[in-house]
Formats: sequence, structure tokens, C-alpha cells
Amino acid sequence: MSKWIHLLSMSFITAILGEIVFFAFIDPQLLYLFGEPVEWSPLVVYSVGFFMFWSLTALTAGLVVLMQKSATEVNREPQARAR
Repeated sequence: MSKWIHLLSMSFITAILGEIVFFAFIDPQLLYLFGEPVEWSPLVVYSVGFFMFWSLTALTAGLVVLMQKSATEVNREPQARAR
């Protein structure tokens, strides 16, 4: 459990940094979504952007953790949960 908390906290920090860098150069009122201008308030755009950054960095970190396991560890986990 603590591994997942560390993973989410580090991806949270990475999402903060990504949000700062992205919106330092991009004005949220000039964004387009599917060819149409985004008519959300800047606060909503910042919030949605943050959660997108956070989910992407958490997914990436989770895949890295999963790929660090050997094949026998990955295949053994479902059997251990079934008991």
C-alpha cells in the first residue's frame, strides 16, 4: 500500500510541475478542443489539465513499477490473491 502512496505522491508533484510549465506558455482561453474553442473558465481548464497530468504521470509510474517485476512475480500474484 505504501508503494502506491509514494507513487501517487510523486506523480502529484510531477503533475504540479507539468501544469506550471504547460500553462506558463499556453493561455487557457486560447485552447481548442476538437476544432472548437474551449469556453470553460480558466479555473476549470487548469483543474482539468492538472488531473490529466496527474493521471498520465501516475499511469506511467504504475507501468514502470509493474515492469520492474519478474514474470514469476507477476504470475504468482493472482494465485496469492485467490487464497
